[in-house]
Amino acid sequence: MNDDQLEGKWKQIKGQFKQKYGQVTDDDMTYSEGRFDEMLGRLQERTGRDKEELKREIERW
Repeated sequence: MNDDQLEGKWKQIKGQFKQKYGQVTDDDMTYSEGRFDEMLGRLQERTGRDKEELKREIERW
């Protein structure tokens, strides 16, 4: 799955992600077009998970 597909899927599942990781805020979950990787970096800091792990988790949902 490429980054564009991940971005589209992310819009569908971000509510589920916030439930799973309570420390993640709405600001952490938003990104500007083309800045998906930056948002993953913020999520990585909040959750302690690797960017690739986060991408795989998004793909599974």
